[in-house]
Amino acid sequence: MSAPVRIGILFGGPSAEHDVSCSSALGVARALAGGGYRIVAIGVTRSGEKRLVPDAALAGFLAGTAAERAIDDRLTVIGPAVELRAGPRPGTAVVTAMDAPGAVHAELDVVFPVLHGPFGEDGVVQGLLESLGVPYVGCGILASAVGMDKVAMKRALRAEGVPITPHVSFDATTYRTTEDPEKLVLGLRRPLFVKPARMGSSIGISRVAEGDDLGAAVEEALRHDTVVVVEQGVNGRELECGVLGGTRPDASTVGEVRVSGGWFDYRQKYFGDTDPMVVPAPLPGEVTERIRELSVRAFAAIGGWGLARVDFLYDEVAGELYVNELNTMPGFTAHSMYPKVWAAAGVDYREILDRLVALAFARHAERPGGAGVR
Repeated sequence: MSAPVRIGILFGGPSAEHDVSCSSALGVARALAGGGYRIVAIGVTRSGEKRLVPDAALAGFLAGTAAERAIDDRLTVIGPAVELRAGPRPGTAVVTAMDAPGAVHAELDVVFPVLHGPFGEDGVVQGLLESLGVPYVGCGILASAVGMDKVAMKRALRAEGVPITPHVSFDATTYRTTEDPEKLVLGLRRPLFVKPARMGSSIGISRVAEGDDLGAAVEEALRHDTVVVVEQGVNGRELECGVLGGTRPDASTVGEVRVSGGWFDYRQKYFGDTDPMVVPAPLPGEVTERIRELSVRAFAAIGGWGLARVDFLYDEVAGELYVNELNTMPGFTAHSMYPKVWAAAGVDYREILDRLVALAFARHAERPGGAGVR
């Protein structure tokens, strides 16, 4: 009988999406526990410090005997401070004590960075894992960075002929030296969506309708980033599709997000009273297939590997589809859209994770000497 795969789950992090990451990681850990995996949970505090979750505490969370909220309140601070280092064998990493680097807490065969937002989904932690030479789940440095940066993402999509909405972008200096912010969005019709260029989970986003203060929306976005993207709103439906795979990825069933108030904001995503997700989305067959085809094209455009959720806007009147964005580490709770659209396609939560781990090893094996960046 082969030894279980030792998988390190990184979660938390210093971004504004810390709470979402904790919830996603709990779902991933529960699904992977047992069944050929040995879970090593490493929480990243809001200040960026890594903490090893003790086995006893982890067992309580996996069994559901500890309050889930504590995964955020206590899980990232109750264990010893640790760091990741290259392992003694090629393709492994070790978790060592910060105060005694020679003391190894655990050895890892693969890492699953269940981290959302800056410092986790933008290529930063991917660069760390590349430097250690350990296999890891999800997109590499470049694809993660492009997927996180809405300006770079839109450039990549446009270059590959993937339809996107009209938009402009500008940095904080340009905004602060412009007398009239309206001049920065000439040519765009309201409503507008003002977004930080590098943030997720609808954090820092404002909808600006006729009569609304554009300046206030820009200031809110600048609280989270130094670059702002302003998109022309589309009067249409919000649709989402999952991509899973490597050089020949598959696309899932298409889901729909039924929103109120004009868009799917942070409150509705995580604190709504009703489930806004409809899976599968009621669409004509040709529209569904077009979304699935565009999802794979968008994934290839950023150089994706492993997984992504591709979000669309569908203008039914004009018959136009637009890729709104890609999320290279989508929410992974059992109630998140990514697992739901794959479940509807006949791929359950555990199978998604098994395939992602296998893809991590496959990418690592393809590299000469285990090196290189995809």
